[in-house]
Amino acid sequence: MKEILPYKEDYLLELLNNNYSKETVYNYRRDLFIFEVFLVLEKTTFEQLSKRTITLYKGFLRNGGYLKRVQEFFKKYHEIDRINSEDPTYVSEYEELLKEFKNHRINEEGAALASRSVNRMLSAIRSYLKFLIDFDYACPLSPTAIKLIKTERKETQVAELDDLIRLIECPDVFEKDEQVKIRNRAMLEMLFSTGMRISELVSLNRSQLNDQGKIYVMGKGKKQRFVYLTPRAKEHLQKYLVLRTDDNPALFIPYRGGRNGEKNKRISINYLQEKIAIYRKRLGIIVPTSAHSLRHGFATYLAEQGANPAAIQILLGHESLHTTNRYVHASDKYAEATHRQFHPLQQDEQESEESPSYG
Repeated sequence: MKEILPYKEDYLLELLNNNYSKETVYNYRRDLFIFEVFLVLEKTTFEQLSKRTITLYKGFLRNGGYLKRVQEFFKKYHEIDRINSEDPTYVSEYEELLKEFKNHRINEEGAALASRSVNRMLSAIRSYLKFLIDFDYACPLSPTAIKLIKTERKETQVAELDDLIRLIECPDVFEKDEQVKIRNRAMLEMLFSTGMRISELVSLNRSQLNDQGKIYVMGKGKKQRFVYLTPRAKEHLQKYLVLRTDDNPALFIPYRGGRNGEKNKRISINYLQEKIAIYRKRLGIIVPTSAHSLRHGFATYLAEQGANPAAIQILLGHESLHTTNRYVHASDKYAEATHRQFHPLQQDEQESEESPSYG
């Protein structure tokens, strides 16, 4: 498949030159690639891009069958035209995209894409169009013509602490391979111990560790912060490191895929997300739970213990306290405790219960 979006590689290079992280650039590449697939499926070209095209694209993404159509596209174009590129990095990134969509779990094929995800993909197109205009390239549609869709506001759910603990500990029960068992337990312990994002976890190198259990990580927007290991997280991490006899600098590595001669391989985000989904299903945890849920639970249960929201903000690496407050106040227990402690009529009610009856 030839490149549908002109100067797309220049645009992605510009993002890298402007200090966007490799993960962010990969996400932009993926989102624009889906848009390219849509244009091919609709038998239209970028030069014919219009407001109606964008409306149809929104429907394409909101339709529960969009992923199935992308997968069908890959069946037809199973060999990517590499646009005569000799850059091995460029080629491998496209092969990763193929793998990501080919291996997407079937049970997600019928699910409509969430409004926030749709808006993220629309924002990628707007950013690309702005680049074309900034560099005086032909641009068929103004970026301002792409309107984001209204997002639903949902109450965020966090699994009970006991359920999160069961999830963290379950590799000991469910995994038969000893190396996989110890590695997966260490990863889950670290996520809940530190509140790290999954992308931050898989990007860690062994050189970032120290005896104090204090890790300096690079977060979103190139923002650096310290995260901290609990004693039990340190214990399970040490058990994992004892098994490592390789010279791969990555902290967490694959075992099956890593034996194919590919040096310095890292565990993938998709692998860990899929493992958590399997664990959750086998444990019968009803509340939707992912790697991000462990980060969310980290903040929620710190708040329930009385932690200062400003301190939680620093631990999570949030730019705004407003973002942190969405985590801090998500717990029903936290809300109930706040109501009991601060409602002006609670005190009167408690005093009447303690007063003697004069009946």
